[in-house]
Amino acid sequence: MFDGTPPPGSGPLRLAIVSTYDEMCGIAGYTRALEQQLRPHADVTVFDLDQYWLRSPHARVQRLADRHIKEIAGRLRDFDSVNIQLEYGTLGRTPGQIMRRLRRLVTAAPAVSVTFHTILGHDRLDWPAIGRSLMKGRIGRALEIALVFRRNKGLAARTYGLLRSCQRIKPVHVIVHNRRDARLLHDVYAMRNVDHHPLSFVAADQAERIRSVATRGDFPVLNALPADAKLIGSFGFLSPYKGFETALRALQYLPDDHHLLIFGGIHPQTIKREQALDPYIQTLFDESHIGRTVFDTIAGNASVHLDAASKELFARHPRDMHHRVHFMGVHDDENFMRAMALCDVVVLPYLEVGQSSSGPIAMALNMGCRVLASRTLAFLQFARYHPGQIDFFDIGNYAELAGLISAGVPAPNGTRHLSYNTETNTALYLKANQPRLSRWSSKRVEAVT
Repeated sequence: MFDGTPPPGSGPLRLAIVSTYDEMCGIAGYTRALEQQLRPHADVTVFDLDQYWLRSPHARVQRLADRHIKEIAGRLRDFDSVNIQLEYGTLGRTPGQIMRRLRRLVTAAPAVSVTFHTILGHDRLDWPAIGRSLMKGRIGRALEIALVFRRNKGLAARTYGLLRSCQRIKPVHVIVHNRRDARLLHDVYAMRNVDHHPLSFVAADQAERIRSVATRGDFPVLNALPADAKLIGSFGFLSPYKGFETALRALQYLPDDHHLLIFGGIHPQTIKREQALDPYIQTLFDESHIGRTVFDTIAGNASVHLDAASKELFARHPRDMHHRVHFMGVHDDENFMRAMALCDVVVLPYLEVGQSSSGPIAMALNMGCRVLASRTLAFLQFARYHPGQIDFFDIGNYAELAGLISAGVPAPNGTRHLSYNTETNTALYLKANQPRLSRWSSKRVEAVT
């Protein structure tokens, strides 16, 4: 654990972090948290990756994006070390763009650590999915699966090769979010200096401060609920892999005083022009029967004739849960954590999609919440750092989830002790970014750039 002693050298560590920053996304949120953790021990400067330039499909804007990366790279020599928060898509739209920009940043840094938020290249080609698509005549879908596999495998190989070659001539550290990924990069891809640590957002004293001031009045929707309402919180951008349908199905088997709060919204990069309603939001409406009537259910199955009074009686579906399901919208990091502090339980019913980590589960644990999570590989890996702190249910098993919620175990709040926390995270980043340039001549470093 970090003891508060600055790393060796003259003066504080001069550290640059290259990441998305002024964005409503998980990587940006983690970078903001990491910056606060490191500031007492290092001189930190964050270089914000401009997503308008880097993600634009227009050739002229892409030239501006390359210039943007070149300008950042030109300033990196002024630092002792550089940390890159790597999510491939934040650097560009194509493998060529991503690798060109990553190479420029890595080679410009006198010493570098790369934090991987996604590990590519280790999955096998999904032949069963290709076969199912071909049997259904979806040739385009089958081709897409094969092309994405080839793209990811090639991008991973080029990235790992770049870092291995740079490790021969200057300090290069790799940081991942779980032991499984660390072993993969070390044993399979022959990377050296690989460290692992779970995501950690807020210290125990900060969590206590947030809990002490959080009230339902911070959120008008909650302020309108009965004082004895049981609050079930689910967090994250609205996307099919988040599995919020499982929470909605579980809600149907819970007493009426239980309310589901969905904190999040459609990711900005998935917003489509002139789309009246996102398909996943429609899926959630269908699951909770919001906006549906009895006639929607029986349409096409029977011929029904009702008088005006009966039509009004049956206008709303009897299982319509609009009064128990609340879409809370997108909030900044502090409000996300305030909301978690107010919830009786945080439910994360995600599907397995090969993710390495999850910001919401780390935040919820840091905030002392009672956490119920689906048994995904990422959540299971996360739980190895925090044994006994998370209750699991099988992916999609809403009956099991309803039973766990009904158990009503109180949240640990300030009584929870995490062995892996913001202090150990700070210690890791300081260790991974200590410049050790005495082993390499300036001329050799210059040659790489």
